[in-house]
Amino acid sequence: MLQPSIVFSFILATLYGAVFHLISGGDARRLALFLLAAWLGFALGQGFGETVGVTLLDIGPMHALPATLGAWLALVVARILTRQS
Repeated sequence: MLQPSIVFSFILATLYGAVFHLISGGDARRLALFLLAAWLGFALGQGFGETVGVTLLDIGPMHALPATLGAWLALVVARILTRQS
């Protein structure tokens, strides 16, 4: 059985990716890209928060602030890299 913090993290990262897609637009492929970017950025941010020891806005074992910042940073980078000229 999955831990509740992992499920909540997955839901939160998925929400970030979906909202970003809603704001920036695009087709289903871009939605998949934004979801993957949000998941990856969230995981990297969580790892960064764990390594550095950031405890601001922790929700149980989840480091919400660095994970959220990591997800949004990854989403912005994905948007910039896939921007059409």
